[in-house]
Amino acid sequence: MSRYFIDRNAKYLVLACASISFIILAAIAIFTLREALPAFQHVGFIQLIFGTTWRPTIGQFGILPMIIGSIAVTLGAMILAIPLGLGCAVLLAEVAPHRVRQFLRPAVEILVGIPSVVYGLIGILLIVPLIRHIGGSGYSVAAGALVLTAMVLPTIISISEDSIRAVPRRYKEGALALGATHWQTIWHVLIPAARSGITAGIILGMGRAIGEAMAMIMVTGNAVQIPTSPLDPTRTLAGGIAVEINYASGLHQSALFAIGVVLFILILAINSIAILAIRRGRRVQDVG
Repeated sequence: MSRYFIDRNAKYLVLACASISFIILAAIAIFTLREALPAFQHVGFIQLIFGTTWRPTIGQFGILPMIIGSIAVTLGAMILAIPLGLGCAVLLAEVAPHRVRQFLRPAVEILVGIPSVVYGLIGILLIVPLIRHIGGSGYSVAAGALVLTAMVLPTIISISEDSIRAVPRRYKEGALALGATHWQTIWHVLIPAARSGITAGIILGMGRAIGEAMAMIMVTGNAVQIPTSPLDPTRTLAGGIAVEINYASGLHQSALFAIGVVLFILILAINSIAILAIRRGRRVQDVG
């Protein structure tokens, strides 16, 4: 009787926690949209999204340079992080000895807990001076991409490693029994079988990258312009909100909330794609 009572109440407790989380998310979305409505009404959705000039003092609120800046640093980070993260995941899941694995896995997990401001500080002290030797001021898309690479690697590594480990053992045994080498089994059997989970990890890392604010403020230069090369300074959507929200008021403040709505939609879409990819991977594994 007591066990039944505990199980039933635990179910209600989990349901209550999930409901509260959903209510908080809905409240944030409604509040942000309500505060952004004046900007959408006065500026116009098309002009706000596709405008190229951001000058709040004269009533110009075009966020296209910030959208392109966010996409540029995120894509740059993904180009670097995907091969590095996948390689590290394969190392941890299939190649590294047990002792090495015991050392590397906690090290990867520690990276998740490092504050973004620390990544930004390292970027200012190490990455920006290196890029300055190549050209420009050093505060650039390239600096932002390199810092984001280090920030998203733990997400990609952890989820990719778990996906590779979740592949049924008979896949590997069957490939080896047919004469495939260990590396052939990894690249032609295990990674394709874990493709959905790896994709989900990449997409979640992308969501983390596009929503990063503090580190991007510190290393990208915060110039509201469309970058034409990796050495150009830029400003991201999240960085734009963080830089100006303290002194904004009126329509300017509403425009910043409109940026938040755009960012919210982008991250929600990315996370939804990741959830679908994870579910698809589970179905494939269940069928296998």
